[in-house]
Amino acid sequence: MLNPVIAVLIGTFIGTVAGLFGTGGGFLIVPSLVFLGLPIHVAIGTSLACITISSLSSAYAHIRAGRVLYRVAFLKEAFSIPAAVLGAYLSGILDSRVLEAAFGLLLIYVAYVFVRRNDGIKGGEALKINYGKVPLIGTLSGLASGLLGVSGGVLNVPLFHTLAGLPVNYAVGTSSLALFFTALVGTATHLTLGQVDIQAALLLSPGLIMGAAIGARLVPKLHPRRFKILFSALLILVAVRLLLRALKGF
Repeated sequence: MLNPVIAVLIGTFIGTVAGLFGTGGGFLIVPSLVFLGLPIHVAIGTSLACITISSLSSAYAHIRAGRVLYRVAFLKEAFSIPAAVLGAYLSGILDSRVLEAAFGLLLIYVAYVFVRRNDGIKGGEALKINYGKVPLIGTLSGLASGLLGVSGGVLNVPLFHTLAGLPVNYAVGTSSLALFFTALVGTATHLTLGQVDIQAALLLSPGLIMGAAIGARLVPKLHPRRFKILFSALLILVAVRLLLRALKGF
């Protein structure tokens, strides 16, 4: 049984990271739940339920600040949702060690590309978005969400920026809204498989809601270059954890 006070503290920390980086926080929620004794597949399903909560809170703050591009979010979700459903079913079939190793290497590459790309738009220049790349972003992030329980946000933000051309602030805000729909569908799928601990998700919820709102308010206070360095470090941290877990299984 998770202590309510500890649950609020954990949820607030994870929610703040999720709101700041537009990631949902699954890369922190899954290992936390496994450490607390949940089986990995239940931890993944419960993580998606928690991401639904944190991303909704974060998206609300970003929407109020005008940092959400709805067309990008909904186009991405048209591809993320079926990919997330497929990933949820495949998670019980495919070798998780291979998936974790491949995804870890992908994250390292994404971190490298993300930190090198010039950010934003110059004064008076119109925002140019490459909508043709959004379906690919949606498919990749949806599969990652369903397969590994790490929120697709770890791919959404850098890929929105590097492939679709969104400035980082818009990438974070748009990712937060998109994540809500992906995680909601993934949660429903895992619920049908009996892989969601509802009690654990509810205990973490208050902290996640508060933390996500705090993190979203911190986004405009960070210079884009500093944000990208921090986010890339976060990607590498997630990648290293996935690679180490994969290597232990071989």
